[in-house]
Amino acid sequence: MRTAICVVGARPNLMKIAPIVAALKAQGRFKVLIVHTGQHYDSRMSDSFFADLGIPAPDVNLEVGSASHAVQTAEVMKRFEPVLDQAADPFVLVVGDVNSTLACALVAAKKGVPVAHVEAGLRSWDRAMPEEINRILTDQLSDLLFTTERSALGNLVKEGIPEARVHFVGNVMIDTLRANLGRAVPVAATLAENGVSLPGPRHGVLTLHRPSNVDEPEVLARLMGAARLVAAQCPLVFPVHPRTRSRIEQAGLDRGLAEAGIVMIPPQGYLSMLGLMRDAQLVLTDSGGIQEETTALGVPCLTLRDNTERPITIDEGTNLLIGTDAEDIVAAARTILATGGKGGRIPEYWDGKAAERIAQILADTLGGSGAA
Repeated sequence: MRTAICVVGARPNLMKIAPIVAALKAQGRFKVLIVHTGQHYDSRMSDSFFADLGIPAPDVNLEVGSASHAVQTAEVMKRFEPVLDQAADPFVLVVGDVNSTLACALVAAKKGVPVAHVEAGLRSWDRAMPEEINRILTDQLSDLLFTTERSALGNLVKEGIPEARVHFVGNVMIDTLRANLGRAVPVAATLAENGVSLPGPRHGVLTLHRPSNVDEPEVLARLMGAARLVAAQCPLVFPVHPRTRSRIEQAGLDRGLAEAGIVMIPPQGYLSMLGLMRDAQLVLTDSGGIQEETTALGVPCLTLRDNTERPITIDEGTNLLIGTDAEDIVAAARTILATGGKGGRIPEYWDGKAAERIAQILADTLGGSGAA
């Protein structure tokens, strides 16, 4: 039986890999090996997601941890190669755009092992983003490219990738969202668990983690200032990425946040985060995945970036690309709070069956035999 090596490295990967692993196991055509690179090593940002999403414990944990992009990518490659060498007739399935995605795809490609990339073809057109480099190179290395939206095909063809290798399957993150929406943790329970409360019945959600936003003191100060003004009208729950918390504290931007209506809590598990987003009046974020999840939930989203690799969330969904100007952010948030924001629709194939399509294409193209 051929081995499907499913790689996860960071928290967003877990939401994408969960339905794929389930679909492959249900299909029974491949032996499934889960490799966790350990790129995210905080238990709140990794281990809890395995539990929330019902993903089997990783078969291998490379325990790479945090480092610079070069060191982390190199370390994943060094530790992944022996795993690949020991697998029987393998192919490698990678998701998203983190360093682990590129590192494992590169090791496999150099050894002549087939690579399948889930979430291929997304482009921000901003090569200052490390994730953009990871996306472009992983797509060039991949034999099978699974896309979440039809516009991704044009991006890939322009980069010389044959159309026959590209398969539009939909969005596996939405598979996970649909499967777990009924299990989402109520907002009150999440707040109580973290020993905090809100001054009123409604709330928004704030997330920040991109280096361009949190590592630049001027930009971070501008965003936190905007968040304070938004929170004056609608309190914001702020699950804080560890690096973001450190930058906020270093800059002294944490003073008076609670009084301003910004409730900081630690990173949350998937089900708690899902509950926070589901019941929010609006979400302010620089996350790619949250742009998609809010579109699926019909919740207004302001993306605090100058570009996005997920244009469908703007063209068809509830997302607005607003940038990092404080006046623009506050004005857009006030409009949403007053009017409910723009309407959106669920994009094509965001129907909870993307992983099933992927599993079938893998069986048809890469074979596999026997029973689970």
